[in-house]
Amino acid sequence: MIKKLKYKPVIIANTAKMSKDEWLELRRQRIGGSDVAAVFGLSPFCTTRDLFYDKTGVKPAIEEETNWVAKKYGNLLESLVGEIFSMKTGLKIFRDKKMYAHPEYPFMLANTDFLVYMPDGTKAILECKTSNYNCQDKWYNGAVPINYELQVRHYMAVMNINTAFIACLFGNNENEFVYRRIDRDLDYEKNIIEQEKYFWEEFVLKNIEPPYTEKGNLVLESIKRKYGGANMSEPEINLDGNMSAIFEKYLELCNQKLDLDHQANDIEDEIKRLYAPILDLMGTTCKAVCQSPSGEYTITYNASYREGINKDGLEVLKVFNPDIYDKYVSKTEIRKFAVKKRELGA
Repeated sequence: MIKKLKYKPVIIANTAKMSKDEWLELRRQRIGGSDVAAVFGLSPFCTTRDLFYDKTGVKPAIEEETNWVAKKYGNLLESLVGEIFSMKTGLKIFRDKKMYAHPEYPFMLANTDFLVYMPDGTKAILECKTSNYNCQDKWYNGAVPINYELQVRHYMAVMNINTAFIACLFGNNENEFVYRRIDRDLDYEKNIIEQEKYFWEEFVLKNIEPPYTEKGNLVLESIKRKYGGANMSEPEINLDGNMSAIFEKYLELCNQKLDLDHQANDIEDEIKRLYAPILDLMGTTCKAVCQSPSGEYTITYNASYREGINKDGLEVLKVFNPDIYDKYVSKTEIRKFAVKKRELGA
């Protein structure tokens, strides 16, 4: 049985008539539930340093919202997800238009989607999510995505509530839906609070950038957001000679990758030579079957087509139809990192 704690959360705002900008500004002043995964370096969307910049008011050079449709979609369907949950569980839900802070750790903020009336007279938290079919495997066998679990455990800590539900809709009918119950774990919660406290006191309050610990692509996206596009007119900079260890490791890994790429190319070539006689037998047909004592094999060689315009065509379009070119042709910046070593005296 979960130990009953005796504190009450502090109400810091009523969100019923609050504008989005006001709501966002309040969230920036504390750590909200959706921030916790980033505190741990486990967010699929941003780094710990991105969160630090948000909390300290540092504006990125690139501010466009890349996943605004997904966020809007989730907000619009929040009530529907709650309705499906209520229908499937028989539990009544209600919105709580208040924003709360933890009485002992005021940097911890909670603003829940719904609260749930439980049969024993207590209340639980309901967090509503939407996703797509490709993410269903994250929920198999009772699993919950770690960023969502951290979010509701944070809410339980702030609001002193012992039960939370996470509900997620994957499609356009009630059967493409999953929900999970999470019960409070005070040891786990203590770890979350300690990590949030460390982030807040050692980085935010001291205005010290946290280190990058996340996956490479997420870190590179963070750096691009911070600085924006390349400036080819800027002069080169001199780096500390002690950084040579980084470049040596980089070159070593590049050579390892090159060896593995060669191996992969050799295997790919062998695979193609292996199935080439089959394609010769199939000719222009796209499907074949093979019966054997061990089973039946179905072979497909389907065609797909992609429309595009080559470089020469783009040049012609730019010269003779510049208005159409400017309207429909977009330019994406791609920066390639490279290191070349010249031995001293060479």
